Amino acid sequence: MYTTRILLTIVACLCWACCTPLLDLGDQAEAFGLIGADLVPPVLLAAGSPDSRSFLLEFNEPVAEAALEALIPPVESPELEIDGTLLRVSTSLPQEPGREYALDLVVKDARGNSQQLLVRCYGHNPRIPAMLINEFTPQGGGNHPDMVELIVLEEGNLAGACLYEGVCDNYAQRMLFPSCEVKEGEYIVVHFKPEGIESETDETEATDVSGGLDASLEGRDFWVPEGSGLSGNNGVLALYRDPFGEILDAVVYSNRATASDDTYRGFGSAAMLAKVDTVAAAGAWIGEELSLIPEDAVDPEDSTATRSICRGSDSTDSDTKEDWHIVPTSRLSFGSVNCDEVYLP
Repeated sequence: MYTTRILLTIVACLCWACCTPLLDLGDQAEAFGLIGADLVPPVLLAAGSPDSRSFLLEFNEPVAEAALEALIPPVESPELEIDGTLLRVSTSLPQEPGREYALDLVVKDARGNSQQLLVRCYGHNPRIPAMLINEFTPQGGGNHPDMVELIVLEEGNLAGACLYEGVCDNYAQRMLFPSCEVKEGEYIVVHFKPEGIESETDETEATDVSGGLDASLEGRDFWVPEGSGLSGNNGVLALYRDPFGEILDAVVYSNRATASDDTYRGFGSAAMLAKVDTVAAAGAWIGEELSLIPEDAVDPEDSTATRSICRGSDSTDSDTKEDWHIVPTSRLSFGSVNCDEVYLP
């Protein structure tokens, strides 16, 4: 029997944990003549909120016993149900949509190997609207810092939706949206490099209360906490239903080429390549070949602080670079219908 206590955070329906390396366990097993013995507790593979009254956890092996030591914030009368590799935590009252919950629990396999986990999930929101990334400026500056615009395609509530610079298990910064009722056709303007001033207010109700650089009078402004701006020439933007859920939309942009390097298909780093492959695997970005290359991405080279990268005015979405163009100088349109004019160098 082996017991361990770890702190775990769920990411992209997968998890990573800080615990004693398994190699060390193998060394100990060999030293004591226990090669082949099961010394590893159940490993968490995925977690989420499939409905408003339950959290569902999946492990790599059947769970024999489980105990919930705490649910924070508390939800009345939680109950545990084990079904092989699945562990369901049910509650009598519904979760608050988009709210973060922490589950402190102990799980044990049939051989008695156990571990204590702290698992973070977000309250189920059945009314997340369909949305698209509609416009962005990765090379902002001065009076026009980096921004991303979303267009809302149907009525709903934003609670728990999450826009990443990157993807959910590999990101530089993110905007986790609070509860906010939205209607079809609304624009959400996410400021990725705020000044940190008091007037930079998230507009969950009225759309004209926020100050700050490039605050929109018509669109809803949201400000990334401690945002530092977007990667200028080589990046991924991904919009998720919830922090660990389905990708609603994504865009890959790069001024590199396949010949830029031999190791990372031209994308320059293992981290960037992993982000690209994540959105490709989700079907959120498509290239001409099975594996994406920089030539499949939107080229941001000619964009500036006032020459945004945007879809057409009809917000067509084919999940390819063909949806996107760079507008002429000063024709950025955050918070309103996109400009169809194309910048010509």
